[in-house]
Amino acid sequence: MSASAEARPVRTVARGERDALPGVTGTSVPWLVVGVVTLGACGVAGLLVGPVHLAPSAVLAWLANRIPFVHVSSGLDARDATIVSQLRLPRVVLGGLVGAMLSISGASYQAVFRNPLADPYLLGAAAGAGLGATIVVIHGGATGVSAFVLPLAAFAGAIAGVALAYALGRSRVAGRTTTSLVLAGVAVAAFLTAVQTYVQQRNTATLRQVYSWILGRLVTTGWSDVLLILPYVVIATAILFACRRLLDLISVGDVEAESLGLNTSRLRAIVVLAASLGTAAAVATAGLIGFVGLIVPHAVRLVAGPGYRRIIPLSFLFGASFMILADLLARTIVAPAELPIGVITAFVGAPFFILVLRRARDGGAS
Repeated sequence: MSASAEARPVRTVARGERDALPGVTGTSVPWLVVGVVTLGACGVAGLLVGPVHLAPSAVLAWLANRIPFVHVSSGLDARDATIVSQLRLPRVVLGGLVGAMLSISGASYQAVFRNPLADPYLLGAAAGAGLGATIVVIHGGATGVSAFVLPLAAFAGAIAGVALAYALGRSRVAGRTTTSLVLAGVAVAAFLTAVQTYVQQRNTATLRQVYSWILGRLVTTGWSDVLLILPYVVIATAILFACRRLLDLISVGDVEAESLGLNTSRLRAIVVLAASLGTAAAVATAGLIGFVGLIVPHAVRLVAGPGYRRIIPLSFLFGASFMILADLLARTIVAPAELPIGVITAFVGAPFFILVLRRARDGGAS
C-alpha cells in the first residue's frame, strides 16, 4: 500500500474529529476585520504623535500620498517629511513586528506545552539575550561599537539559551517530556541570569546602559532595525501560521493527536524552534519586553474563543497593535522623556498574569 493511501484514512478521521476539537469550527472573519482596523488605527496614531508637533492633517495627507494612484499634497517640508518617514514610521513598523512576533510565539508555546502561563521567554531566550547584550555593552560601550554589535550579540545569546535548554530538556536523562523541557528552560534561564548578574556587578559603570536595554526600547534611527528583524519574523511567522491547524490537535493531548497520525514530537520541535527564532530576533532589536506573549493570546482567546486557527492570526494583529500602543504611551506619558516599554507592558501584564493564574487554578480545582 502506498504512503498516500495510508495517509488518506488519517485525513478522513481528522475531518471526522474536527467538531470535537475546541474552536476549530466557526469563522473569525469579523474579528480579523476588527484586528486589521485596530492595527491601522494604532499605526496612524503612532505616526501622528511624537516630540515634534506635526499637523495631523499634513501627516494623514502624507500617508495618503503613499497609496498607489493617490496624489495628495501634504504640505510637509523636507525636515518634517524625514521625521515621519525615517523616524516615526520605522518605529511603528518595528513595534508592530516585535509585538506580533512575541504574541504568536506566546500562543504557540501555550499550545505545545498546554500551559496557559507559557510565554516566549520560557526556554531561556530572554536570559541568553540579556547575557549577550550585557557582555557587548560592557566591552564595547566605550568604543561605540555596541550600537551595531548589541542586537547581534543578543540574538546569538537568545539562540544559545534556547538551544541549551532544548538539548538538556530533550536528553534521555531528562526523560524527553514537555515538563522536562520547561524545567530545563527554567534552569538554563536561572543560570544565565546569574552569570549576567555576576558580570554586571563586576562592571558597575555600565549598569544604567544595561538596564536601559533590559527594560525594552524601540529607539530607531531609520530602517536598519526593521531590516534586521524582518527576515526572521517572516520565517518564524510563516512556520507558525502553517502549523496553526495542527496546534488544535496537539492542544487536546499527545495521545489523541498521535492517534490521528500526528508526529507530536516533531511538531513540538518545529514550533518551539520557530517561536524561539522569532523571539530571539524581537529581543535582539527591542530588548526584554515582557508579558506581551502572555497578555495578547489570552485576550484573544477570551473574546474570540479557543482554536489556534483563529488565535494565531488574531494574536499577530492585536499583538502588533498592543506594542504600538504601548510604545505610544511610553513616549508620551512623561514627554519629552520616555518610559521603557517594559514598564508599560509590566504595568498591564502583572495584574493580567494574576488573573490568568487564578483562572488556571480555579479550572484545575473544578
